[in-house]
Amino acid sequence: MSQGTFFGGEQTRCLAPRGLIKVLDLDVKIEEYHSKDHLANFPLGKVPCFIGDHGYKLTEVTAIMIYFLSLKEEESPLLGKNPKEYAQILRWISFANTEVVGTSAKAFGIILGRAPFNKKVFDEGYTETEKLVDIFESRLNDFTYLVGERLTLADIFAASCFYRAFDLMWGKEFVAKHKSLARWYKTVVSTPYLNWFFKDFKFLTSPVEPPKPVKKEKAKKEEAPKAKKAEKKPAPEDDEPVVEEKKPKHPLEALGKPTIPLDEWKRTYSNEETREVALPYFWDKFYNEEEWSLWKVDYKYNDELTLTFMSNNLVGGFFNRLSASTKFMFGCMVVYGENNNNGITGAFLVRGQNEIPAFDVAPDYESYAFTKLDGKKAEDRAFIDNMWAWDQPVDVNGEKREIADGKVFK
Repeated sequence: MSQGTFFGGEQTRCLAPRGLIKVLDLDVKIEEYHSKDHLANFPLGKVPCFIGDHGYKLTEVTAIMIYFLSLKEEESPLLGKNPKEYAQILRWISFANTEVVGTSAKAFGIILGRAPFNKKVFDEGYTETEKLVDIFESRLNDFTYLVGERLTLADIFAASCFYRAFDLMWGKEFVAKHKSLARWYKTVVSTPYLNWFFKDFKFLTSPVEPPKPVKKEKAKKEEAPKAKKAEKKPAPEDDEPVVEEKKPKHPLEALGKPTIPLDEWKRTYSNEETREVALPYFWDKFYNEEEWSLWKVDYKYNDELTLTFMSNNLVGGFFNRLSASTKFMFGCMVVYGENNNNGITGAFLVRGQNEIPAFDVAPDYESYAFTKLDGKKAEDRAFIDNMWAWDQPVDVNGEKREIADGKVFK
């Protein structure tokens, strides 16, 4: 008989529980969050969570991990040798869960485009996280692991909480300054509990730069100062070719011009009623499946979203960073749900049959999942229509969720 179902993907707090399932060979099914069963049993839509036999439910990662260990053995070496060690293990797990994840997210959330760029918040994320790191560094200067000289659950979970920081925030200078933490981290992520996720782990050479905000043009242009007379440059020698610098072309330029210019569709969408005129024009006259592809775009980390207006700002930041592909795509993304229980999804039209050349101009595109849609399928077509019309609830795993906000990329 199955021991239950664990809900959670590759979110930070889900890595350690999934590692326990693998190493302990537990008969626990793993499902992604926001499945029909997940939302039916856990209406808040948060992860990780677990449901076992006879409706036994657990939320909170610490409780889930300890329960998983109890399924295999009553006294696990991962929980220490005595009550004092057990208390220390809980202490480090709690510290990592409540302090490390939230504090470092101030910086890595901006790097990933989950929050708009704010230099003060970004810098605070770095400095405050480094203060926490100093506590770990001090401990690991004297001990191999967080609780004594052998691996415990505290190490497995705490290392997973540093995932985004090592993956995005810290380069070789940080590693050189925090050698004990770096040694411990590389050791722990190489264990069977985490190496399934941290394959061939390597430290960054330098931190990932956050996307910079787009500067708005001033309404009134300042009067330009009188230009100085340009110095006359000597003419090039006859045998010295003049090379003009050319801007690199967008890779989708190679596909040539479509049968109907994309601007025709954008004008129709902007100026006509969506359901009554624009969508019939799109399907009957504009859309050519050989020239264009259709994509469902979902934000991967809906469980980390909070206020709906912040989720919509995140979409706006993503769209700003997609500006280099404006000539080759069109789409809408919506925020569905309510504060502290919302998600982001949308539908895009993309030149060609591959989404990557259009989306990888945005450094945070990997925070989104892309699913190709078929304009001939009624279900896919209905989804696209709704994403572009915004007049009906979104169907999320069988549940109708109202649209709270959204943005158009055109």
